[in-house]
Amino acid sequence: MRRLLPLAPVLAVMALSACETMQGAGRDMQTAGALLTDQAATSQTQMGQQPYQTPSPY
Repeated sequence: MRRLLPLAPVLAVMALSACETMQGAGRDMQTAGALLTDQAATSQTQMGQQPYQTPSPY
């Protein structure tokens, strides 16, 4: 137990860093999805079709 006590701060920092990394990855994926959706709508408009409208969840 005494050998693990000095590692506690290091493990806490690593856990916090992992959370920040996952949050950043989530934002990156969300941005990529929005760009893909915009590009698909632009392509449909250029082909003379109406862009797909996602139904409201409510």
